[in-house]
Amino acid sequence: MSQSIMDKVEAKYTKADAPTCEVGDTVDVHYRIIEGEKERVQVFTGVVIAIKGKGVSRNITVRRIVANEGVERIFPLHSPQVAKIEIVRHGHTRRAKLYFLRDRVGKARRLKDRRRGLKHVEGRIPTKKKSAKAVAAAEAAETGETSE
Repeated sequence: MSQSIMDKVEAKYTKADAPTCEVGDTVDVHYRIIEGEKERVQVFTGVVIAIKGKGVSRNITVRRIVANEGVERIFPLHSPQVAKIEIVRHGHTRRAKLYFLRDRVGKARRLKDRRRGLKHVEGRIPTKKKSAKAVAAAEAAETGETSE
């Protein structure tokens, strides 16, 4: 299938290393600032509360708190002004837009951390505590011994 003209034009401007950040992630956005003839990189750390658009026009809205005042910035992901985006932590969310965080204060502003599976834990995780006798019987059954 042939690409449309817009896809061909956008392909020239898209970044190959664009991050796959999601809503709820805490990110460090390294943003280039040009002051006169000098250029410097400033880091904006905050929570991604919204992602809009697709392709070259994809934007993320990042919110952080500075001096007990909420500050939000919208960053175009494929802009040459954005040097890089680092994901600090993944937050667990159930919504696509986290605008409700604007009304939250203090610890209520925090998001739970998303767990990345339990592959390192062998077996099932018991829901209730077993007695020492039951644990010993389970270990004996695994090794093939009898507890008589």
